[in-house]
Amino acid sequence: MKGTTKMYLDNGATTQIDSRVLGAMFPVFTEFFGNASSLYSCGTQTKQYLEHLRSKLAGFINAQSEEIIFTSGGTEANNLALKGIAFANKGRGNHIIVSAIEHDCILNTCRWLETQGFYITYLPVDHNGFVDYEKLSRFINPKTILVSVMHANNEIGTIQPIAKIGKLCQERNVYFHTDACQSFGKVPIDVVAQHVSLMTVNAHKIYGPKGVGCLYVNKGVNITPLFHGGGQEFGLRSTTENLAGIAGFVKAAELCMNELETEPKRLLALRNKLISELQSRFEGFYINGPVLHRLPGNLNFAISGLEGETIKILLFLDEKGIAVSAGSACSNNDTTKSASHVLQAIGRDQFEARGAIRIGLGRFNTEDEIDHFIESFISIVKKLKPIFS
Repeated sequence: MKGTTKMYLDNGATTQIDSRVLGAMFPVFTEFFGNASSLYSCGTQTKQYLEHLRSKLAGFINAQSEEIIFTSGGTEANNLALKGIAFANKGRGNHIIVSAIEHDCILNTCRWLETQGFYITYLPVDHNGFVDYEKLSRFINPKTILVSVMHANNEIGTIQPIAKIGKLCQERNVYFHTDACQSFGKVPIDVVAQHVSLMTVNAHKIYGPKGVGCLYVNKGVNITPLFHGGGQEFGLRSTTENLAGIAGFVKAAELCMNELETEPKRLLALRNKLISELQSRFEGFYINGPVLHRLPGNLNFAISGLEGETIKILLFLDEKGIAVSAGSACSNNDTTKSASHVLQAIGRDQFEARGAIRIGLGRFNTEDEIDHFIESFISIVKKLKPIFS
């Protein structure tokens, strides 16, 4: 890896691309360079390869090929899901329900929809980040057209019971969308068994390229496109497809599916070691989010009395070549520098919500790296706060 980073522990923000993914992408640039919408042979060959990739990806989530709409990533797919459903179904109703801990691209889309005459209910969560199912049931009304609850949270790793939520929505004749960018490839997903109407997935969280993702749209869903043009992607996403990116995306997904039984167990063992070591060393150590029903590679923690030193700790770790974060990478673009909305939603005050450290373990992390992180972290804390030594 180029640059000063020697140990990358922020796989919740993005992941290093796997060399096997690059190997799947390079031939596409020369072998399938034709436009998939063209009628001559190199165009039709490209189209056939695109549909092969689409079918393969669909199989990983028990979907049908024509239900996979390729996009430029998670943000576009989430925008298409919410805006596309809102405007296609406004004759039925103008009410949308989302959880209070959704990704910024969901929440900011909802704030914009509020200016367009839609009414948004922000569903509260408990101290571990799980949505209040009973309140969800009460909030759904005849004007509700969509419920959107992310499968796994990007900051605290909470895995929601989407099958239960999806069944409720299905029974109440309401579309259910889930942002699965963090969970896809890490936990099993079956859009049929889990009653999902729409689902967002992207490549760069699973060791694939940036700038590519997809929206699963169940065949019975009434949705309108954001882009208008040549009618690609079944008329829902007009633009020439990024075939090399899609090839990398599908290869990355395939690798994750092949390791779905073993890799989560390995990451969980690394995370448990990290928790055990930090708990034994720091009396004020606490975890944000659940211990169970959590992404295996996610740890969001803080130490009482050290919350005000988080940025300094991250910078000192960076000087040692160790990359961790204080929360969502996208939140770093917030010019107001407000505290984490996720941590505040689970009951942390603004001070605590600014003082968390997020570690995202991934495929290329080792036990030796965990040992080195712990040693480095302890030495930095001693420098900043001798009282902890």
